[in-house]
Amino acid sequence: QVQLVESGGGLVQAGGSLRLSCAASGRAFSSAAMGWFRQAPGKEREFVAVIIWSARTSYYADSVKGRFTISGDNAKNTVYLQMNSLKPEDTAVYYCAAARPTSSYALRKGTGYDYWGQGTQVTVSS
Repeated sequence: QVQLVESGGGLVQAGGSLRLSCAASGRAFSSAAMGWFRQAPGKEREFVAVIIWSARTSYYADSVKGRFTISGDNAKNTVYLQMNSLKPEDTAVYYCAAARPTSSYALRKGTGYDYWGQGTQVTVSS
């Protein structure tokens, strides 16, 4: 089994920054892509960002473009999410996920992932 563990969440004031990390452990697994999703109370889970290793391509939700940056290390199955200029509406539980080769559409929809982390809470105060 593969486990994904997120870290780096916390409480920050609006306009501040946080950096989330996610590392995979367990049996050998080579991901084709790793992504971040979030879920706020009472809302559905939504796509935040994904990085596709082979294409060296990243996609972002419109709501975070220009503020969040996804990066990582393919060999280590590790992904990061640098979040700047945080807003209260960014408050949510953030989840990372890892995928074998699949379409970019499935990656953005959240249906193409094989493994998910347990989540880390991000709270942005106004």
